[in-house]
Amino acid sequence: MGAMSVRSQSTEPSEPSEAVHRAGFACFVGRPNAGKSTLTNALVGQKVAITANQPQTTRHTVRGIVHREDAQLILVDTPGLHKPRTLLGERLNDVVRTTWAEVDVIGFCLPANEKIGPGDRFIAKELAGIRKTPKVAVVTKTDLVDSKTLAEQLIAIDQLGKELGFEWAEIVPVSAVGDKQVGLLADLLVPLLPEGPALYPEGDLTDEPEQVMIAELIREAALEGVRDELPHSIAVVVEEMLPREDRPADKPLLDIHANLFIERPSQKGIIIGPKGRRLKEVGIKSRKQIEALLGTPVFLDLHVKVAKDWQRDPKQLRRLGF
Repeated sequence: MGAMSVRSQSTEPSEPSEAVHRAGFACFVGRPNAGKSTLTNALVGQKVAITANQPQTTRHTVRGIVHREDAQLILVDTPGLHKPRTLLGERLNDVVRTTWAEVDVIGFCLPANEKIGPGDRFIAKELAGIRKTPKVAVVTKTDLVDSKTLAEQLIAIDQLGKELGFEWAEIVPVSAVGDKQVGLLADLLVPLLPEGPALYPEGDLTDEPEQVMIAELIREAALEGVRDELPHSIAVVVEEMLPREDRPADKPLLDIHANLFIERPSQKGIIIGPKGRRLKEVGIKSRKQIEALLGTPVFLDLHVKVAKDWQRDPKQLRRLGF
């Protein structure tokens, strides 16, 4: 994180009023697994988005906030844009396009270790249609390649912009895992933001409602180990969060009741596991994370329910918060 503080000190100390403060929104786009969530976490410095080895688990607009002396960068994490096969797919794509048009800068994540493919072109074409917003190409996972491969990738990305008739504002190689150039990326994104005061108080890292974050933690724990069988046919809804009554002030307990929705009865056994062991593990694992998130002891009550083909049913989608 050293680069950041050095950077902010380079404004003339004798004239503090001269220092321009910027604040604005950025979003990272890219194919599933292009490293978007990992990058968000590296920039914010704390786990906010849900990272998973399986694509399309970041369903909600999770925002991470990078606080600096000279700027506040608010990261809006949009779901991946993909060729829609279901109603959910189409709805996600609309959300994506709207978000892109509203942010101040778009970071397009392309992994250094994979050649530019049809999925990248599909996204780049969409980006080309959003004229006003500056686009930064972020080459992720640079720790996985040698310098020759990286150089070739940088040239290919430059070409891609030219082919589609737009100019990248910047092309930045980073490794979020090795924490290489992450500070530099922030330095390059900041000048693309509009001038203005901070939009969020200093302590905030995400403005995602707690309930949605909790639902995501439960969903992540539930997907652990069964991703192949149920890639994303799990939705979690936190039905209620209530402080337990009759507890002394120094020993609060929060009751959280959540439902895990699956699409078919046959998936119930997979989630619950033999003698309910899996569901119990999911409960223990997510409870620890929720307690860490909220800083308070939690009693977590999980129920598995079947919501038939929820990914294709507009009524169900609305109820599940999409």
